[in-house]
Amino acid sequence: MSLYSSCTSAASSAGSSVSSTTKTSEIDCLLAGAGYRVRSSDLRHVAQRLERLDAAMVNSPAEVSQLASDVVHYNPSDIASWVDSLLSEFNQTASLPSDLPELPELVVGPVLNQTVLAEDAWTDHDAPQHQQLNNQFPVMTAMEEDSGIRLVHVLLTCAESVQRGDLAFAGSLIEDMQSLLARVNTSCGIGKVAGYFIDALSLRIFTPQGVGFGGGVGLDAAYENEVLYHHFYEACPYLKFAHFTANQAILEAFDGHDCVHVVDFNLMHGLQWPALIQALALRPGGPPALRLTGIGPPSPDGRDSLREVGLRLSELARSVNVLFSFRGVAASRLEDVKPWMLQVRPKEAVAVNSIMQLHRLLGSEPSRNSPMEMVLGWIRNLNPKIMTVIEQEANHNQPGFLDRFTEALYYYSTMFDSLEACTLQPEKALAEIYIQREICNVVCCEGSARVERHEPLAKWRVRLGQAGFRPLHLGSNAFKQASMLLTLFSAEGYCVEEKEGCLTLGWHSRPLIAASAWEALALPDANSPATAPGIFVNPHSNPPVNSL
Repeated sequence: MSLYSSCTSAASSAGSSVSSTTKTSEIDCLLAGAGYRVRSSDLRHVAQRLERLDAAMVNSPAEVSQLASDVVHYNPSDIASWVDSLLSEFNQTASLPSDLPELPELVVGPVLNQTVLAEDAWTDHDAPQHQQLNNQFPVMTAMEEDSGIRLVHVLLTCAESVQRGDLAFAGSLIEDMQSLLARVNTSCGIGKVAGYFIDALSLRIFTPQGVGFGGGVGLDAAYENEVLYHHFYEACPYLKFAHFTANQAILEAFDGHDCVHVVDFNLMHGLQWPALIQALALRPGGPPALRLTGIGPPSPDGRDSLREVGLRLSELARSVNVLFSFRGVAASRLEDVKPWMLQVRPKEAVAVNSIMQLHRLLGSEPSRNSPMEMVLGWIRNLNPKIMTVIEQEANHNQPGFLDRFTEALYYYSTMFDSLEACTLQPEKALAEIYIQREICNVVCCEGSARVERHEPLAKWRVRLGQAGFRPLHLGSNAFKQASMLLTLFSAEGYCVEEKEGCLTLGWHSRPLIAASAWEALALPDANSPATAPGIFVNPHSNPPVNSL
């Protein structure tokens, strides 16, 4: 039986009395049954307050739009409290920034919309202690969520001020945001993400742009990024997804070839390649001869870290009877690599592997003879059997700062939300620092210092097509590998999707990483200088490591 029908029955059983007390009680029951937390005796008060609210809105129309976007009412059945809260918020608007932008859709997502407050209809029979607990906890949660929404408003206002060059006003908002940040939970959700973006905005406003903030320039920064990269790999499935998907595509492309050569644009610790070596060892008919060229930054302490990685991989290859040789090419930037350094030999099946590296070649605007055009040009001249490209599925290379900031806020809110599923410590904390550096580079830096210029898969399709590549379909095996990988993680929010031959890994409905595979179109002249015999040895690269 519903609350409405029970109240009606109670009123009927009271007899035919028409006293004012009985009628008042019946009206109260009907109001409660309809879901409104208001007594009939309060209706006159509510009407008076509504008249005051109407008069205030008519007399101050300029503040109505701000009121509509700022006020959050958590229980629309409580009419009296709703009107009072509107009047209270309306009277306070003068103390808030008057040019807060409308809240975009990004904040109505899983990060901000974490708390749903549900209150029972009003009744006289609630126990006082139970009612007190119910009142205290929702109010605190509502205040925290309201502060989070206001925090995002001020973040976007600050970013808009930066875009129009009003750094004085933007700087004045930093203290306001720090105050709002103190009212929210900074260990997770929007509180944590907003804290990183506030720090990045502070650096941009109060320090010279591009000076050592997340750019990864310099040997020490490169070494630190390598360490953080490893912990990011352990904490979440994104890099594992990239490695598994690329390896499966490379393995299929090498089918039927006896001499194969992988060029890795970002060797790091060589985490990707043990799985491929083992897969090649199990290939029917025996494994091919494998050459691996790994590109990475020079070590800050003078160690030959690339060669150390090569030695470890060589030992693994020897243990599974794979003929293996390794060559390291030390380069701080991918555009510093020249094709002759790779020593590609004739009749080798070549695979070029780029895990979140190509976006670092992009500039603010496309231009002829750009680093991107140059690198894609010599990759095509290598005539690879396959080029695997894994990139962030984001649009952080927009010319407008506010658009870029808003996209980054949405993207990294989702990324941090997914990291909450990680139970490993300190891997999770260090993985967050890795992501924080990306945020800092996107927000703080401009010009050549801004290297985290992520673009979505749709733009990469156009760019690579214009550069002389055509897409290869990532087969069902790659999809199965990626799906099996997610079973290693307890969280149910990760999802793999296939779209037009490419795979994406995301958190709930938001893709975060996109994987694609490409092959070079036939060249007019097959005798490319990059593949001709008699190649000179790169004097700045490491000598090869062989495994017999």
